[in-house]
Amino acid sequence: MSQRLIYTVADMVAEVVAMLLGAHIPVSGGVYKAPERGRALTCDCMQIFSKNQMQWNAKPLSDEDSQKFRSGIEANGIVETVIHDSYLINLASPDEALLRKSREAFLDEMSRAKKLGVRYLIFHPGAHVGSGEQIGIKKIAESLNWARAEFDSSEVNLLLETTAGQGSVLGHSFEQLARIIDLLDEPKSAGVCFDTCHAYAAGYDVRTPKGYEKTMSQLDDVLGVAKLKAMHLNDSKGKLGSRVDRHEEIGKGHIGLDGFRNLMNDQRFENVPMVLETPGGEKRYAQELKTLRALVMKG
Repeated sequence: MSQRLIYTVADMVAEVVAMLLGAHIPVSGGVYKAPERGRALTCDCMQIFSKNQMQWNAKPLSDEDSQKFRSGIEANGIVETVIHDSYLINLASPDEALLRKSREAFLDEMSRAKKLGVRYLIFHPGAHVGSGEQIGIKKIAESLNWARAEFDSSEVNLLLETTAGQGSVLGHSFEQLARIIDLLDEPKSAGVCFDTCHAYAAGYDVRTPKGYEKTMSQLDDVLGVAKLKAMHLNDSKGKLGSRVDRHEEIGKGHIGLDGFRNLMNDQRFENVPMVLETPGGEKRYAQELKTLRALVMKG
């Protein structure tokens, strides 16, 4: 899709890289409280749910809370915020009633992102639940085309997250993601969120310098590295290619600190928001962010 970019580890560390690092921040007590919580944990960027991720319905965001959120972002120096959609949504569902409910809920997620002034909405592409990969991919693209037409705004970009590929979940290969994007009416409004745990479990080795370079070259060949707009930084409890979606704290899983060192020194991604979703949560985020920043090679 794009002219291939060939980078070596030496190229990556030629300059000191300053990454946009953050974490998934709870919104308990009000979405407007998230920016201050993020800053307290030393976040440069953050991810939130705009509503309870395990419920279909939610109260509309009030104008007051939305404005307080926007003001909080500025006051606390949060450079970029991303929203993750509800885990209930399945844009590939073969069940027409569930598909319709998922599409409507996804449209609401887009509207909430716009109201909060957040430009990136991250989502798991969907699971075909037995209908097959080809049909599932087609349904995801149809769902996104429907939502984009209904939303009638370019203010929110849709980021398909790489998945581990458990069960019938789609999005575990760069080729699957590319096929979905190619079917979109507005492919320029879509991008990718690279989850380190999911990618590793799906078979993309980011642990070694050689494996990392190969993975990123594949991503660039198939999708174009410019499509990578956000990252989830998670170590992996599962082994390479295990298809097991289980996050681990940074440095405690099969990716290890060496794997994250590769990423922390890749200057192509210095403006890409990278957020933790590790099991330690708020109790561990500040220490994990410190660990990641310490992996940046100095000069």
